[in-house]
Amino acid sequence: MRENRKVALVTGGTRGIGKVIALQLAEQGYDLVINYLRNRTAAKETAAELEAKGARVHLIKANVGDVTKIKEMFQEIAENFGRLDILVNNAASGVLRPLMELEESHWDWTMEINSKALLFCAQEAAKLMIKTGEGGKIVSISSLGSIRVLENYTAVGVSKAALEALTRYLAVELAQHNIICNAVSGGAVDTDALKHFPNREELLQSSAERTPAGRIVEAQDIANAVMFLLSDKASMIRGQTVIVDGGISLLT
Repeated sequence: MRENRKVALVTGGTRGIGKVIALQLAEQGYDLVINYLRNRTAAKETAAELEAKGARVHLIKANVGDVTKIKEMFQEIAENFGRLDILVNNAASGVLRPLMELEESHWDWTMEINSKALLFCAQEAAKLMIKTGEGGKIVSISSLGSIRVLENYTAVGVSKAALEALTRYLAVELAQHNIICNAVSGGAVDTDALKHFPNREELLQSSAERTPAGRIVEAQDIANAVMFLLSDKASMIRGQTVIVDGGISLLT
């Protein structure tokens, strides 16, 4: 029955890694809430692809860096589905500038989208997960800049480090409600987001040459790790950040 189907929210789920994850969730029988910020056309196209796989899809335009918009988004989820079983905290943004060129607005924007969003989305998601009595799962997308210093990546790297620390705290505090929280950190993935990097081509070439696995990470690789963490097989993995980078972070 449709009313018994589980529901997943993917923030920033209309393109790149988020879209690949959403497609896999649809294939596994989940109904989807897809959050986006700007591109309505891409959102509709993604919804059509998900619906073709049998999923019920609800699009919500919202800036997840704004707590008021977060609360409105989850109220809409409650009204339309009455439940939430999975939160994939994928939406990301950030200003790519050298440390000495960062301004307060750059810092605030990056932290709001990449770090604050997880805290307040997780709070609202947990309320719905607790309501069902079945618990749920939260997985966030991080990056190697959280533990390695990358060029022009100060604000984003620090925001991702905060995301990983918050994942640990969420994992402990929400465990009593059977809510499992983890993160996946990826190496350089050639998505639309990477187009904003001033050194994109150099980064991709360097990653391809240096990665022990012999190729750069693809969106599917990240999605595969996320789907594992969302499965029952990973129920005893809590508060961890799983690195999917083909081994490049092992090199000095």
